Amino acid sequence: MCAAKMHADEPDTGEALVHRLISARFPRWAGLPVAPVASAGTSNAMYRLGEDMVVRLPRTAGAAGDVAREHTWLPRLAPELPVPIPVPLGKGCPAEGYPWPWSVYRWLDGENPALGRLAAPDAFARDLAEFAAALHGLDTVGGPASYRSEALAARDTETRAAIAHLHGILGPDAAHGATGTWDAALRAPAWSGPPVWIHADLQPGNLLTVDGRLSAVIDFGCVGLGDPAVDLIAAWYVLPAEARGTFRDAVRADDASWARGRGWALSTALLELRYYRDTNPAMASIARHVIHEILADQERAGVSPV
Repeated sequence: MCAAKMHADEPDTGEALVHRLISARFPRWAGLPVAPVASAGTSNAMYRLGEDMVVRLPRTAGAAGDVAREHTWLPRLAPELPVPIPVPLGKGCPAEGYPWPWSVYRWLDGENPALGRLAAPDAFARDLAEFAAALHGLDTVGGPASYRSEALAARDTETRAAIAHLHGILGPDAAHGATGTWDAALRAPAWSGPPVWIHADLQPGNLLTVDGRLSAVIDFGCVGLGDPAVDLIAAWYVLPAEARGTFRDAVRADDASWARGRGWALSTALLELRYYRDTNPAMASIARHVIHEILADQERAGVSPV
């Protein structure tokens, strides 16, 4: 069975392909069962390999370009972080009609956090802050730029285009509010410190929980150096309103960083909703949730959208 496609020119994948790739590259694992992993992820098709491994096949050439970065940096970052992250066990080559490098990772147990149903929101917020602070404090020597390393203003044209495209879907009030919130984010002072390590994609699908607490952070395709405010997107992507203050206090985000983080969350969600509205309903639903939460926050704070 082939994985559903989300991108133009995305190659076919499926259990049969994974069996062939594993047999050719890692014959010691050839007899292990293979099963698709349900995920809202957009960069990799994932297949469980046996009980304790997972195969990740990039869906796009861009995602394939992340493979070398992950194999270089994740083993170096992992020992310094408070929760497990994926550490590669092996790298595959293009073969069997599949065009790009691919990876085998250790399987990490846990469930993605359910929006609006966190068992211990404040504790989870502190867990997220602890992870972000630890990552931001790591040695940056030799680190590559993050996928989201640009200044927020560099996203202005595509963000406004997304708002215009989604006007009829969001409704005029929400589109107006999104424009005002985006304008406010652009007015926030830019990050003046040196770039730090950021995950840059702290969304529900990239977090794992056990007993309501953060148990692992996965999918480091965007990892690299950038503005630490990018990782504040977790406040709106993952946390309910009542836990955002806990997260902000624990991560020590000042007003400018919080405004930029809100802008990053809004821009990212708008672009995701525009791109994945028809091809990835789960991702589109998360994006709608984020936009709603950001606008509701502004309304609760009594902030005018103009």
